[in-house]
Amino acid sequence: MIRTWAYKDEYEAEREEILAAVDRVFRSGHLILGESVRAFESEFAAYCGVRLGVGVGNGTDGLFLALKALRIGAGDEVITVANAAIATVAAIVATGATPVFVDIDADTLLMDVTQVERVVTPRSRAIIPVHLYGQCVDMEAVTAVAARHGLDVVEDCAQAHGATRNGQRAGSFGRAAVFSFYPTKPLGAYGDGGIVVTDDEDLAAHLRRLRFYGTNGSVSAEEDGYNSRLDEVHAEILRIKLPRLDDYINRRRAIAARYGELSSTTSLRLTSVLEGNGHAYHQYVVRHAERARVLARLAASEIELTVHYPVPIHLMPA
Repeated sequence: MIRTWAYKDEYEAEREEILAAVDRVFRSGHLILGESVRAFESEFAAYCGVRLGVGVGNGTDGLFLALKALRIGAGDEVITVANAAIATVAAIVATGATPVFVDIDADTLLMDVTQVERVVTPRSRAIIPVHLYGQCVDMEAVTAVAARHGLDVVEDCAQAHGATRNGQRAGSFGRAAVFSFYPTKPLGAYGDGGIVVTDDEDLAAHLRRLRFYGTNGSVSAEEDGYNSRLDEVHAEILRIKLPRLDDYINRRRAIAARYGELSSTTSLRLTSVLEGNGHAYHQYVVRHAERARVLARLAASEIELTVHYPVPIHLMPA
């Protein structure tokens, strides 16, 4: 069976370095919020083109904590899209805020930024553009709307590690940006993990308190907080993989180019790349009027495909 994703080949290729990284952590005497996390936070933020990173338990927590650090909650509205992973909206709802959806561009599948201004109300506090499948939203347009209305921008970069917009990396446009290190991602850990990156020192300090029970590392909570920390083992493994991220992405781009070449004369509907974007290809997404038939034929040849996302968030019972 040819699967859409499996970690074993990658693990075999990098096994010795991964095991050495795990051993370094186990021998260090620090398993939680130690030097590996601090180093990775700095290195990944620098890779994105910003100054500060705050490692968290997963990408969903990162979105939730970023919104909480911006003091978004009940009575507030956050503008986003419905054709993404549940996590984006779950984080908004967890704060007590209300998600407000805009439609997407039919060719790129990204947020149609021309619609954002139409849904801004006095309750609007933030925009979460989702860099879906590894391609950046038109961030120049998003930040222009946000500036006109005094809104914060929190980039959902869960699928966009290394993606670029006019030469600028995903994660460097908004007040904050959130990445997931779920194993399937372009830069994946061997379990859950995430990070929030920002240039705002006060916001980063607030995030560090929120991820650790509302404390500054002491036994006394200064505010209501949570427990969401990137652990040392995953941080050290991610440090091993980070210098290879551009190589991973270049390989994905080469495969995507081959797919595009071979698919261009078929009945598949390909997804457009927005001008100025450097796509990271977390997924290579196509559409077809007879999707079930195509999936069945490929399955018969032991080729696995998956559907992203079969139910848009605004139609889910929750």
